Amino acid sequence: MDAVISNGRGIVLIRRKNEPHGWALPGGFVDIGETVEEAVAREALEETGLSITDLRLVGVYSNPNRDPRFHTVSIAFSAHAEGDPIGGDDAAEAVYFSTSNLPKNIVFDHEDIINDHLKSMSFK
Repeated sequence: MDAVISNGRGIVLIRRKNEPHGWALPGGFVDIGETVEEAVAREALEETGLSITDLRLVGVYSNPNRDPRFHTVSIAFSAHAEGDPIGGDDAAEAVYFSTSNLPKNIVFDHEDIINDHLKSMSFK
């Protein structure tokens, strides 16, 4: 699962330490015994140091080519967080980016997830 973490400062992206290198949404895999909501909160905390609130479903992403390493399915959530992100775990750094100034090298299908999140925000 993946998290679109935002507040008034923008969206948090992490710079990945591992292949594929580039910028990504915080996220990862569900551990045995976890719900997807628990897993996304754990991964967000591990990779950004931020505790997230207000989880809302953005969508389910299942294109077999979305991850060059192997076939993965992601459940993406939007969330809110306060404070400054700090890269941890497999994130070299974590940074707020303005949605009008996103980096060019966003990996996986995370730009699609961000765009879906932004579209859903325009309906509120």
